[in-house]
Amino acid sequence: MLRKDERNNQDIREVKMTRGVNKYAEGSCLIEMGDTQVHCTATVEDRVPAWLRNSDQGWVTAEYGMLPRATTERTTREVMQRRGRSLEIQRLVGRSLRAIVDLHALGERTIYIDCDVLQADGGTRSAAITGAYVALAEACQYLRDNNLIKSWPLRDQVAASSVGLVAGEQLLDLCYEEDSRAAVDMNIVMTARGQVVEVQATAEGAPFSVTQLSQLIALAQAGLKELVAQQKQVLGDIGG
Repeated sequence: MLRKDERNNQDIREVKMTRGVNKYAEGSCLIEMGDTQVHCTATVEDRVPAWLRNSDQGWVTAEYGMLPRATTERTTREVMQRRGRSLEIQRLVGRSLRAIVDLHALGERTIYIDCDVLQADGGTRSAAITGAYVALAEACQYLRDNNLIKSWPLRDQVAASSVGLVAGEQLLDLCYEEDSRAAVDMNIVMTARGQVVEVQATAEGAPFSVTQLSQLIALAQAGLKELVAQQKQVLGDIGG
């Protein structure tokens, strides 16, 4: 299939991750995947939710939202409350990050991850998770540099990618045009060790086979290896 950006079916879009893009946050990353851009920040606060007080355990949570002109038409700003899609995605980001964090190593503090979509062209949730990990790692380095933690709290890396069936072909890292006409749309979150955190798969029309499911997961895993390698490169010695 000839993709509009002339990629092969098994190629991810051009990815750029930039650390330290926010002057004030304990961790930050701007991730660009093709024309999708997500600004991720990590904020450390010395408190936990009420249900975790006196538990000697920390917490990691996330918020996600789109700027009004992140898409082709202006959307109203989410001022009072998140829309259903934003809530679902921010919960996914939070779950994905907590899966690789030793919460006891954080102590009784919370790391808030804010993912703001500056520009959307498909794969925003995948980009948010991948960039959020970089911001989280920076925040953990801040804690270590200031002797606020005794041990490194990140047990692994985590990244995410989209895959799908479009016109009968299996495609990695869908842009919006591809995603909008996909017969099968899937997002997969995995660790650097190849363990699955979450799989979201939907048949938009006819059902698909278990064999196709396995093939799509394998295709996503190949792309995730590239994303994990880029995370390592941008983080350098952090975590080492």
